[in-house]
Amino acid sequence: MALAPFAADPALTRGRRYALASASNRGQRDEYQRDRDRIVHSIAFRRLRHKTQVFVAPDGDHFRVRLTHSLEVAQIGRTIARALDLNEDLTEALCLAHDIGHPPFGHAGEDALKEAMAGAGGFDHNAHTLRVLTRLESPYSHHPGLNLSWEMIEGLAKHNGPVADPPWALAEIDADWPLDLAGQPSLEAQVAALADDIAYDNHDIDDGIRAGLLSLDEARTVPLVAEGWEAARARWPDCSDSALRSELIRNQIGRMVADLLAESRRRIAVANPRSIADVHRAATPLIAFSPDMAAAERTLKRFMYARLYHHPQQVAVAEQAHVIVAGLARAYLSDPAMLPSEWAARLPADEPARTRHIGDFIAGMTDRYAVSRYREVIGPVDMPEGV
Repeated sequence: MALAPFAADPALTRGRRYALASASNRGQRDEYQRDRDRIVHSIAFRRLRHKTQVFVAPDGDHFRVRLTHSLEVAQIGRTIARALDLNEDLTEALCLAHDIGHPPFGHAGEDALKEAMAGAGGFDHNAHTLRVLTRLESPYSHHPGLNLSWEMIEGLAKHNGPVADPPWALAEIDADWPLDLAGQPSLEAQVAALADDIAYDNHDIDDGIRAGLLSLDEARTVPLVAEGWEAARARWPDCSDSALRSELIRNQIGRMVADLLAESRRRIAVANPRSIADVHRAATPLIAFSPDMAAAERTLKRFMYARLYHHPQQVAVAEQAHVIVAGLARAYLSDPAMLPSEWAARLPADEPARTRHIGDFIAGMTDRYAVSRYREVIGPVDMPEGV
């Protein structure tokens, strides 16, 4: 497939921080395919299998976790990238990697870690994704990190837009290898950000209803969902509500993707970028929902926060998750000798590096490993079955 002139072209990459040690198989994969493969084969990516998406230790095999969510984001992202003649491989790699920096227990764990590390600059999961990929995940003997392409690192740094005040972890990486944080991200990164929204907006409805925390009737109070439901019912009048729910989710994703493609094509035509440099210089994002869809999507998000993410059952579990992560941070900060030997051996002598090292250890934990460590170093804790 021919790339648009404003797409990320692997032949024009700004390269990698470290020269590749070997030329073996170099002709079989381009730079962004290599990025994707390094993500897929990383330990950090595998750990997403046991990290919370919405539910901690969900009671059932059919609920999404960070890993399955990332795969769904990648599928949506590739679809959009192909339709716009963007680079599918870079888009896929960004989608697969975007959640790698999440600590155990999702946002509850992040809030606890941010508080525990306040004196050392705090914690931000997006910045930590880059810290993992450029510093901590080091399977190579000749350099730290995965040595991903500049476009990959830049896209992860800015997939939510230009960064005016980077957190300490991102500021360190930018100082080592400038990422043009004030410019717009590549269109592939912009696609990855909105593919993430499309995926969790819709799949969280599905999981919430499956878990019994949302009802279909409640979901249909949201105009976007109600319109989708009526359209699905008109098309398949004899379907059961259960079967129609799957059609609703599928069709709603399709509707949001179609809207994004139409609006993005309109913006690209107006801006008329001739190169990826023009994309970086653009005044506003070129990948976007239409104003109507953007407003409808914000309404859906408000509903999901009020009725699912802040559901009393979810809040109770999140409070326990906060206790676990905060407790582990206190324990390790007060007595670093309790760290596993390989982490204790690398413990920096001075602050803030010392606290950040302990934060790195906790952030890399899966949900169940965090519970296991808490029980080992602190004591019993009540959590859902399975962790």
